[in-house]
Amino acid sequence: MHIGRSYQLKEFLVWTRRTIYWVLLIGAAPTLLYQGLGLKWLAIPWTVVALLGTATAFIVGFKNTQTYNRTWEARQIWGSILNSSRTWGTMSRDFLRKNPEKTKELVYRHFAWLTALRYQMREPRAWENNSNKSNEEYKKFYAIPERESSLETELAKYIPAEELAYILSTKNRAVQLMSLQSKTLGELFEHQELDSYQFVEMERVVKDFYDHQGKSERIKNFPYPRQFATINGFFIKLFCFLLPFGLLKEFDKLNESVEGLMKGNMVWMVIPFSVLISWVYTSLEVVGESTENPFEGSANDVPISQMSRTIEIDLREMLGETDLPPALQPKNNIIL
Repeated sequence: MHIGRSYQLKEFLVWTRRTIYWVLLIGAAPTLLYQGLGLKWLAIPWTVVALLGTATAFIVGFKNTQTYNRTWEARQIWGSILNSSRTWGTMSRDFLRKNPEKTKELVYRHFAWLTALRYQMREPRAWENNSNKSNEEYKKFYAIPERESSLETELAKYIPAEELAYILSTKNRAVQLMSLQSKTLGELFEHQELDSYQFVEMERVVKDFYDHQGKSERIKNFPYPRQFATINGFFIKLFCFLLPFGLLKEFDKLNESVEGLMKGNMVWMVIPFSVLISWVYTSLEVVGESTENPFEGSANDVPISQMSRTIEIDLREMLGETDLPPALQPKNNIIL
């Protein structure tokens, strides 16, 4: 997530430069053929391009609205995880005042659950865009915590070796960690360290964590529908290809109203203007793609690593600990 005032224009141009190269080529080729070789038949009516551009603008706007909704929903889910985690820490401390060791076990296993979940959310999917060349290049400007340390190393900080070995042998580590939380609650209830009300309330929070995880997995594992993404890309490419052909006659007509050096040469202005218009459309497409998958490890992700660290600091303070991990810091105004 970018937490600065805004992206700089330079950053955005570097990020989209490959697109600029090909729209420059698309704009230059028909202009050279029209003006340089006299192939006047290449020009097409502007109305055709305008109608296609209008349709493309609608579908691009629709996609960007839906991809933003996916990211905002992901942020709401992890906001709920943060709130429920604070509740869990408070209950673990206050309901088990006579057994601080079990309190610490429940809280530290929760840290392990957060760790397993965020690692699962950062796993790559075939439809994600983080492997695109432009996005790969941009990774040097920020840090992805889940790429810097292994899951095993991180989990070992919170759970004993036997439990770690079991968790690493399972497919969905986060689910099994939360299952162990429920099992521990059952044992505490059997030993009458929790009364029935406390047991039910803590099991309710466990259920909430399962709900939050399921919602996160839904966003992670169900992409923005491929049919919409595909037709969006087709429309933009078709529009950018036809745009300079539609501008040829329009700029040629301007020769009648200008004098001096530009008279007879106004057609050359098709190149910069077609590049500018095409760049606007293609940039909107790129922005939509970068918002589409909020857990893929891109610069515009929901900052689940930062939120997990915030939860850990809050809950450790509840336990009275003073040796706290540092809050994650942004790199180039980007934090994950």
